Amino acid sequence: MGMAAAMSKLSRRRLLLAAAGAFVSPLAGAQGLSSRPIRVILGQTAATTPDLIARLLAPRLQARWHQPVVVENRGGAGGAIGLDAVAKAAPDGHTITVNVNSTLTLPLFFKIDFDVLESFTPITLLAQNIFALVVHPSVPAKNFAEFLEWAKREGAKANYGSPGNGTHHHLMMESLKLRTGVALTHIPYKGSAPAFTDLIGGQIATMFVPLGTALSLAGKLRWIGGSARERSPLAPDLAPLHEQGVSGFDYFAWFAAWGPAGMPAGIVTRYSSALHEIFGEPEMREALAKQGASIRLSSPQELDRLNRADFAALAKLVKDAKIKGD
Repeated sequence: MGMAAAMSKLSRRRLLLAAAGAFVSPLAGAQGLSSRPIRVILGQTAATTPDLIARLLAPRLQARWHQPVVVENRGGAGGAIGLDAVAKAAPDGHTITVNVNSTLTLPLFFKIDFDVLESFTPITLLAQNIFALVVHPSVPAKNFAEFLEWAKREGAKANYGSPGNGTHHHLMMESLKLRTGVALTHIPYKGSAPAFTDLIGGQIATMFVPLGTALSLAGKLRWIGGSARERSPLAPDLAPLHEQGVSGFDYFAWFAAWGPAGMPAGIVTRYSSALHEIFGEPEMREALAKQGASIRLSSPQELDRLNRADFAALAKLVKDAKIKGD
């Protein structure tokens, strides 16, 4: 082979390598991942807060990493079906979840094939929201003192709803019952939508609902009090239960991103960095605020510590309140 031919062959090879480098360069931000789609598997149904968060972040992550990001809802069994799929997925970065801390109670109510503390890799906290205690307008109560008087008078005849056993809606009310001695009867539903429908229709009398839901249903339901110690700027007239005599009552839901156990540290860092950037966008903050949620970010280590602390606290509540599946 002559010198000119060899140089020509070498030039063609360099051009091919350069083209290949240009082809994969959009994935540089997702180092360690192939070009296969990323699945965000949820244990909750559509229109829930985890679903909202996932559908806000998916197109933004896709735009950054130039590869498909698909949200999959696998609701049922209190979130266990979706989480089981994530726990059994390969820890290669192509499967993550956006999960809510109430699923920490799954082993207390369901038989599951994964460990809520050990089967997942923490990535970052994403958001949190507070709840509002609301009543159907037929309930003769405009504040917590009147609510308590009504609940004690009605006893077990008075009922409350939740989207299911172990949900925040369920656990907050049981905590309230434990603190005040009222005997409300729990009516669990299979999801939020039928519970909200019956609450609006008067089939159930009261319920804890996310602040965003309370705001959207203003006029159809009466607000009694907020679940967090501090007032929300989104609803400054919603007096915390803590201010109304239930000292120390301070509950909120938090939402976080997780991968399967064993996800490499480099991929975790890439996800954490990208999600922090995404959730720093004003549009994200505004979209979440409309749902009564606020952004809350963390390191993987902080999320892991919070997760373990919440598990212990929720397990204690279930034991102290003698909460059982209905």
